[in-house]
Amino acid sequence: MNKKTIRLVTITGSRTNTLRHMLQHYNALVDEIFVVVYEWEGFSTYESVLEIVNEFPKAKIIKKVTKEKYNWEYVTELYNEIKNLYPKDWWIVSDDDEFHIYSNNLDEIISDCEEFGWDMVRGGFIDRIGIDGEFVEIQKNKNIFKQFPMGGFFRYPMSGACPNKVCIMKGYIQLTPGQHYAIINGQTTWRWQGWNHPLIAPVDRYNVQVHHFKWDSTCSDRIRDVASINKDYAYSEEYRKMYKELAKSRFVIDINNEDYMFENIGDSISGYSKWNKLLNKILSI
Repeated sequence: MNKKTIRLVTITGSRTNTLRHMLQHYNALVDEIFVVVYEWEGFSTYESVLEIVNEFPKAKIIKKVTKEKYNWEYVTELYNEIKNLYPKDWWIVSDDDEFHIYSNNLDEIISDCEEFGWDMVRGGFIDRIGIDGEFVEIQKNKNIFKQFPMGGFFRYPMSGACPNKVCIMKGYIQLTPGQHYAIINGQTTWRWQGWNHPLIAPVDRYNVQVHHFKWDSTCSDRIRDVASINKDYAYSEEYRKMYKELAKSRFVIDINNEDYMFENIGDSISGYSKWNKLLNKILSI
């Protein structure tokens, strides 16, 4: 079977300190990278994003939009809009702080999806944090996995944020807000509706670890800002709950809390020994 074109779309706006690392991570995996710059009145990262994007020949800014701050529902609308430019082709959808680790070679996954009629592959979050549970300052020229060596699962226990993700898909697949599920024939793929869906690759065979580098030294301000908007489209209540929990520990995560399932992964792409257990937990949420 001929190799399929694989495109990635990401939306960036509130910060740029993970973007270079993220584009480098995907650069060898995909054929094209589409970047959307999300701005709001009085705030712009366009020039910073352009400088970074120009370092990667496969990447280009495809759109610049202005909207109210932190409208995550609109972000999903943008993802769906861009993917629909090539509805029959394969896409990776990834926020600029999400780094995918695939259960198999990406080309092999897509080849099998083509053969067996699967149009999407699911995954879930692994939260990355500093060695002692601290929220570290991201360094430009150091491997980001090494900067955040601890991998675990604390966001859902703290705030109830959905950890599911649709990661690989045909362009026509419509995503729900947060990119957590798909909508097919008017029905979401939430829980039992997605477990054995014929368009979803079997998760025990093909799945995606979404390593989440949201938790850097800037996130306390960002989480507080999202909470203060007090809008449903920003999931402000969830962020408010998260901020209160993190403030209790002065923004240091208890890496010894067994519920958080932390391990020192470092830069290993297959070193998280609890992944199968965590994935089953994520799928049940």
